[in-house]
Amino acid sequence: MKTATSLLLWSALALAAPAPTPHTFAVSSAGGNLSSPWQYGIMFEDINHSIDGGLYAELIMNRAFQATNYSTATVAPWYPIGGASLTIDNTNSLSSALPFSVKVSGGNGQVGLANPGYYGMEVKPQVYSGSFYVRGSYKGSMTLALVSTTGTAQTFASTQIPVTSTSGDWTQITYQLTPPAPAPSVNNSLALTFDAATATDGSMNFNLISLFPPTYNSRPNGMRIDLMEVLSGLNPSFLRWGGNNIEGNGVRNGESSPLWMWNETIGPLIERPGRLGTWGYYNTDGVGLNEVFEWCQDLDMSMLLTIWAGHYLDGTSLTEAEIQPYIQDALDELEYILGDQTTAGGKRRTSDGYPDPWVLEYVEIGNEDNLGNGSSSYEAYRLRDFANAIKAAYPSLTIMSSYLTPNRTADEIGDYHEYTNPNTFVSQFNLFDPESPTNLSFIGEYAAVARNGLEVNYSAPLLPSPEWIGSVGEAVFLIGAERNSLWGASYAPSFCNLAVPNISWSTDLVYFTHNTSQDVLTTSYHVIKLLSNTRFTTTRPVSTIENFGPLYYVAGENTPVNQYVFKAAVYNASANVPVTVQFDGVPSGTRANLTVLTGTSPLAANYVDAPEAVVSNSMILTSTDAGFVFELPDLSVALLATFPSNSPDSTYATELVKSGFGGYTGCSLGRSVVKGWGNGC
Repeated sequence: MKTATSLLLWSALALAAPAPTPHTFAVSSAGGNLSSPWQYGIMFEDINHSIDGGLYAELIMNRAFQATNYSTATVAPWYPIGGASLTIDNTNSLSSALPFSVKVSGGNGQVGLANPGYYGMEVKPQVYSGSFYVRGSYKGSMTLALVSTTGTAQTFASTQIPVTSTSGDWTQITYQLTPPAPAPSVNNSLALTFDAATATDGSMNFNLISLFPPTYNSRPNGMRIDLMEVLSGLNPSFLRWGGNNIEGNGVRNGESSPLWMWNETIGPLIERPGRLGTWGYYNTDGVGLNEVFEWCQDLDMSMLLTIWAGHYLDGTSLTEAEIQPYIQDALDELEYILGDQTTAGGKRRTSDGYPDPWVLEYVEIGNEDNLGNGSSSYEAYRLRDFANAIKAAYPSLTIMSSYLTPNRTADEIGDYHEYTNPNTFVSQFNLFDPESPTNLSFIGEYAAVARNGLEVNYSAPLLPSPEWIGSVGEAVFLIGAERNSLWGASYAPSFCNLAVPNISWSTDLVYFTHNTSQDVLTTSYHVIKLLSNTRFTTTRPVSTIENFGPLYYVAGENTPVNQYVFKAAVYNASANVPVTVQFDGVPSGTRANLTVLTGTSPLAANYVDAPEAVVSNSMILTSTDAGFVFELPDLSVALLATFPSNSPDSTYATELVKSGFGGYTGCSLGRSVVKGWGNGC
């Protein structure tokens, strides 16, 4: 029950609410647009500690003694055991990429070092696999253990490894740990100890000390299972790998943030130097170019590769002459990805353990190049120089521009980004109505990050989590995109690590900590999951006397299985909206599944250990002579889908089609088929 205060608050949240009228929709069995097989995907950049300490399953922070932020090499957060001293040593490099190691010296008895992980370390009864490099004259055993760091000292698992090493070279040691029971908290560390008396040189050097829990699909150097399962639940069709993580950030705290260099993220981990990342912390690049393609394989996604296009985040754009080496670098990257084993790139990829070329169809030139005074050079020469060179070498690739630039060619797709409030998203329902085969777009980034009545202020805190009213506004926006057969849409950012003391961007799709039971699936996650997991291959024209609002909709057919789908969102209605949907050719007595998402309140949001803010109700409807009849409440997102022709009535299933985007017919070419292009199909 709303209080007087909450009613006043709600009145300031949304547009003036019209009184709902009965809505009857007649969905045609012919015409419409072929829908993009990509539709919904993932945008990923390393922000909010979302890879290292997050999706990347590595548990050890600063495993190679590089840095934890914009600073010089450091031993933090490692701490000594047994009175030992830990110092950074650069005299005996493991590799040119990893020049620093830690020297452990002094102390008595069992000495060594320990690491508390990325702000904590979960210990569960499962097999942990690890390795480390050691240098120094030693013949004896070393102990690896998972131990508590608070309260009464506890050891949850330990193993003794025989080690014979010399002072003249590095020796790699592998090990496993299998705790029999879970630790009571995440305040745990990995400890590595040895007998000080056996170290005949008086000290030992260590580097690249690693520990992994089981990974998704058991990939070596792989991803965290729970977070990959979360992404899999969205049924993503593409991964947009880019954003600010490919860009240099000028100077921060007196040090330069370099570009993401693809060729420094491939090969063995000892050949990957990492870099000071865009968002204020060190990136190990353990998730490199090949791991990203494995990620796409594991979740059955198409790769949308973003390449840097000569514009820094500090507003500096390279001249046309200066970008030529970077164009060649992009071509080298593409040869590594796509080249057969007769090419230099293909040979290098094969030597890295990937003999078969990766699958790549889409390349985006830059990221948000309209910002920081970048549009003039982007439109003058940067886009065309990169695109022309790539098309000449790889004519089958589709080029995407990093914003809706007016000089993209008919076969290029423009990238639209929008961070705004719920009302603005609703007002953009018709934004893509001019979409056509010569004006293609996709939504590379979007999120409702502010409440209604407020402008987005990036220098102030954004919403701490998506709120239900914003997620419904996003749903209206996405339904408008589906009506116009946009290539696809991806929410951004994808992840936020709540265990990190300071985060860069607070409104995110999924929140997590080092505790796998604390994953938070936001209100926007639930909306995307609903819309993405039931798709259609063709939009269908809809006849109705009603204008859009407060109910916004799209209808389509999944033609391989003869399944009809109606997606809708209700935004700011004064009462429940009566709905009748008639699918042409669908006889009376046909059964369909109706799922309706609502929120516990307009400002409801999901947080760790808080009650679920999204209510999902599903029911089986049977059509009458009038069609499928139901009501939708205010601030709801709904999906009605008839049962596929190859599915028994008791099974609600959808065959998803991720190939064969064949172009546009029906409404897109004959725009007067229903009510004109502006009113959609």
